[in-house]
Amino acid sequence: MSSDINYADLGYLRAVAVAPEVHIGDPAANAGSIRAALAALEDEDPTIVLFPELSLTGYSAEDLFFSSHLHEAVRVALVDLLTAAPGRVVVVGTPWITQDGRLLNCAAVLSAGTVVGMVPKTAIANYGEFYERRWFAPADDTDHEVSDPRLGEFRISTRQLFRIATTRFAIEICEDLWSPRPPGALASLAGAELILNLSASNELVAKADYRRDLVRMASAQWLTGYLYAGSGPSESTKDVVFGGHLLAAEDGHVLGEANRFDFETQHLGVDFDLDKLRHERIQNTTFSNTPRPDSYAIVDTNCTLTTIGELTRKYAAHPFVPDDETEFDARAREILSIQTTGLARRLSATQTNTLVIGLSGGLDSTLAFLVCLDTLQKLGLERTGLHAVTMPGPGTTQHTHDSARMLCSATGVELVEIAIGPAVELHLDDLGHDDETDVVFENAQARERTQLLFNLANKHRGIVVGTGDLSELALGWCTFNADHMANYNVNASVPKTMIAYLVRWYARHRAHSALAEILERVLDTPISPELIAPENGHISQETESIVGPYELHDFFLFHFVRNGFSPRKIYHLAGRAFAPEYDLPTVKKWLKVFFQRFFAQQFKRTTLPPGPKVGTLSLSPRGDWRMPDEAGATRIITDLDEI
Repeated sequence: MSSDINYADLGYLRAVAVAPEVHIGDPAANAGSIRAALAALEDEDPTIVLFPELSLTGYSAEDLFFSSHLHEAVRVALVDLLTAAPGRVVVVGTPWITQDGRLLNCAAVLSAGTVVGMVPKTAIANYGEFYERRWFAPADDTDHEVSDPRLGEFRISTRQLFRIATTRFAIEICEDLWSPRPPGALASLAGAELILNLSASNELVAKADYRRDLVRMASAQWLTGYLYAGSGPSESTKDVVFGGHLLAAEDGHVLGEANRFDFETQHLGVDFDLDKLRHERIQNTTFSNTPRPDSYAIVDTNCTLTTIGELTRKYAAHPFVPDDETEFDARAREILSIQTTGLARRLSATQTNTLVIGLSGGLDSTLAFLVCLDTLQKLGLERTGLHAVTMPGPGTTQHTHDSARMLCSATGVELVEIAIGPAVELHLDDLGHDDETDVVFENAQARERTQLLFNLANKHRGIVVGTGDLSELALGWCTFNADHMANYNVNASVPKTMIAYLVRWYARHRAHSALAEILERVLDTPISPELIAPENGHISQETESIVGPYELHDFFLFHFVRNGFSPRKIYHLAGRAFAPEYDLPTVKKWLKVFFQRFFAQQFKRTTLPPGPKVGTLSLSPRGDWRMPDEAGATRIITDLDEI
């Protein structure tokens, strides 16, 4: 990748959570630990650095919090830290005595040589092993202006957001997140895109799992980034042990997690994708229509986003397919269940027990065929209710023809064979057309097949099961009013990369040996519409050599539609995800093809037949994607050319 990329310009913010060594009751020593941790982060160049709850004193200082000497040392330590990290926002935990005589557990936000604000803890834990109300007062109504000769002028309040460039963040402290009304929820509605949590949550069996779920689900419900810094094992272990849990989540996904129980200073650096969060917020009408809270002050940190030359986070080359085998096993079962249940419900609604499917010997129709078999089994129907039809034409190879036959033979389904060559030839003669290489020749075959399928469905009082997948719909790689059409398309929201994984999973987990062998044969067959005559008996028309690799197009599709990323951002992320398999010129070439086809082929998606949505992305005009047929990609292509 080019060294002059600044990923901050593409919507990223770098933040780090740190669990430093704690010296209980010694603010000066703790300030030294914090300074050392900040110095160690110099190369990572974060914009925000977050430390745990009461990190200037130690959370477990107990009655030392009553000491005036401790509080004077806290002020000295805060002054010391004001210059510790120029150009960054540093958030530390500190006790603070208010003008009205209350002791608060606060987060101090330090930036540009001053304290720009303090946020007090709202939920003061006082149950089980917690005894915080002995020392600290709750801060629901706290809103004080502070003018301190050493620390500057700032506000102590829970109702404030801190601004870095166009980004706003808010703060929770430990138990705040556990409470029935987390302050982060309101702060997110007020505009916070990132929530920071300073914590001192002790470790118990399975508590880390619960804590992780809280952070992850908070980021999902509030559509935020969430950074969590927990106190480490150098806190007092008189009755409890602290592990230094560091966590980051974004929109329901855990971005990173550091090791626990390490006495050395630990840190977790992540790059939050603010563009993605903003896209989620404008798209999610539940979030955007929720009433907003009043009276949140916006505090400028006088800090800018630091340059990000290389991302810490990685993007999977195949975003539709889980990397973890156990997760994929569960995902495959669920996708097939959704497809099967959708088709079963459609059968009952149309009051028929008959399915008609075109079987080409290719990948998509094979998966749809398996779904048909599972549907009949689910409904307790015989396989005689499935009418599989293979329709060899001028471009059909013996290999795929045999695959269709073998697939039916292995499953005990009768295969009907109708050669379309004579009908296509007659049709083209009627048109006075003799070119066997152009789109007229290709589409005549596709439409002849679809006509046969629908008429057979009428004959058997059944429905036509569609086989085209999400990737083909995105590219418009289907013939309008031909394979584009069906009574119900079970593959409508399954991308090509997932289709292959599903068929392979079925072969390994559901199929008997004979069927598994056929499925592997299908998987090894090049993807092709087979509409041009074979060369020496082999497929002459490979789809991916014409429109580009499906794995690239699925990546482009996911990040454009699901995440709302700009073409420029997709280009850079794809370059990272697919290096070294595809170089940047290749990525740009196929990215331009994707956008040209995606925009030009919308008219096909506008008239899609129904089909089940199985994942978070669909192109149905009744679901996720509504787009005018006349929209053009000229501006996008120009922008890509300028990279």
